[in-house]
Amino acid sequence: MTTQHLAARPAPSPDRDPRAWIAPTLATVLLALLGPAALIFGGLSAMATDACGPDDCSQALQTSLSLIYGTLSFGGFVTFGTWLTAWLLPRQRRWSALRAWLAAASLLPPLFVLVLVFTLPAP
Repeated sequence: MTTQHLAARPAPSPDRDPRAWIAPTLATVLLALLGPAALIFGGLSAMATDACGPDDCSQALQTSLSLIYGTLSFGGFVTFGTWLTAWLLPRQRRWSALRAWLAAASLLPPLFVLVLVFTLPAP
């Protein structure tokens, strides 16, 4: 009977980042909270025109609502693209700063929608 020799596990590369998972994970958790809140509050923001009707509302309110719905429409692509890229970047130290920036950038569209919703101008 022969004995099998287990191959020695190679030492981890010094360039490998052991904390590469932290920024994308934090962004994922925050997006799980901010994303649905932005969709719900952004979707309900049209009710701000109930008091004035769609034709008599102030221009500032109409502009804010346009920004909210534009961000809800196109911001999802930005959020998903930056979030996915933060996860898919190589797990090397040279990519750690970009990974953190992309994870932070993925939070910007939902945060922008929530800020606009909570600061809607008077009708």
